[in-house]
This record gives sequence, structure tokens and C-alpha cells, in this order.
Amino acid sequence: MDLKGKNILVTGGGGFGVGEGICNVLIASGARVVINERNREMADAAGKKHVKAFTVVADIGNPTEVEDMFAFVEKEYGVLDGLVNNAGIGLSKPAHEANQQEFDQLYGVDVRGVWMVSKLFVNQLLKNGLAGNIVNVSSVHAHSTIPGYAIYASAKSAVEGLTRGMAVELGGKNIRVNAIAPGYVHAEQNYELIRSWTENPEQWVEEYIFKEQVIHRKIQAEDCGYAVGFLLSDHSRCITGQTIYIDCGTTIKLLGSV
Repeated sequence: MDLKGKNILVTGGGGFGVGEGICNVLIASGARVVINERNREMADAAGKKHVKAFTVVADIGNPTEVEDMFAFVEKEYGVLDGLVNNAGIGLSKPAHEANQQEFDQLYGVDVRGVWMVSKLFVNQLLKNGLAGNIVNVSSVHAHSTIPGYAIYASAKSAVEGLTRGMAVELGGKNIRVNAIAPGYVHAEQNYELIRSWTENPEQWVEEYIFKEQVIHRKIQAEDCGYAVGFLLSDHSRCITGQTIYIDCGTTIKLLGSV
């Protein structure tokens, strides 16, 4: 994939998971990557990790900060060619137990934030008469979920609906909109979270891979990055409104191990 000279914004790209894998691949493909994080400390950490990238601070759940971010990016780095809506938050709580603040906070970032950033990006492209690409980060939860994730699953379903709808609206303007939907993406940093429900996170991961996935391998963050790079490149020039599930077949199974 050749993304040389392309200006691409990755929201929430400073972490250790999917965002990091996306940034690694895009930078290696020659893109000029602008990494967004919600505070200066996280942005500085991202800058040290990705020395060839630029960083910008904005809380994607705050419309004013998002608008300021776009004005800053255009002034400092020029018009963007691509956008990766990776920033998101989770919620593990049954829908009937969640409160309005928790609901609004999740939807404010995972849905409204995706719409807001995409809107500003598209209007920037239209103002300058340019083509462009958006890649949204969804989740397997948009397809199949588990107890405690109803609100999160509904938000990711909204992201996929927004992906399809904006693709229809923008195709005639040479702006493509696609998404990826990762399954369990392996990172040793996840072990601390997994310990909240099992004493042996390594064993849990191995059992999950062999029981829940058709392809028995650990999905790496860079696997998500490769798909994003493809969708941002001219190799996918005839693809829009689609969601690529990066889950080693988790969502295509009916029952049991394969």
C-alpha cells in the first residue's frame, strides 16, 4: 500500500491497541499521520512512540474541542486526505442498570463524535474540491454481542449505519466511507482487564481463540492497520459503505468449536 504524502487523522490513536496498530501501518506506508488524543499527556506519549507522526489534543466527545482541532490541523498540516474514527469508549453494564449519564457519555464519543469529526472532515474536503476517505472503527458487537454490552453494541451498530448512509450521500463527491469491525485483538496489556473475570488470562485467551474463532490465531493490532490502510488506499477505490470484520471468523459461526 502506498499512502505516501497522504495526510491522515487517526482519532484516539495513542493507545496500545487497535489505534497503535493503525498508526504503525499508516506511517510505514508513507502517510503523514496526525494522532489525536484527549489530553496533552497522552498526546505527548503518542508522539514519543510514533516519532514520525504529529499529535493534536481534543476530546472527541466535546464538539468545541473537535472544531478547534480541525482548524488547528488545517492550519498546521494542510487539508486532510483521510480520516480514521478510532476513538471510542466502552461500557460493560446491562442496559436496564445503566444511567443516562453513562449512556450519553458513550454515545457522545462513539456515535456523535464519529458523526462530528466526519462532518468537519467532509466539509473541509468539499470546501477544497477534494476527494477523500473515511474509515470508522466498529466492533463485532455490532453483529453479535454478550450480556452487559447492549448499549455499546447499539452504538457500534449506529456507526455501521452511519458508514453506509454517508457512503450513499458522498459517493458522488468522490468521498468513500467504510469501516472495520475488530474481534478480540490481542495485546498483553489486556491481561489486566481479563484478570477481572479469570485468574489465568493467558489460558483464557488460548481457549477463546480455539473455541470462538474459526481461524485459530491471535489477532494483532497491525491486522486492523492493514485493513485500514487498504481502505484508505486506491486499491479499494471501488469499495464504499462496507464493514470488514477482522475477527478470525468469530461472527460467522453458529455454535461450538471448529
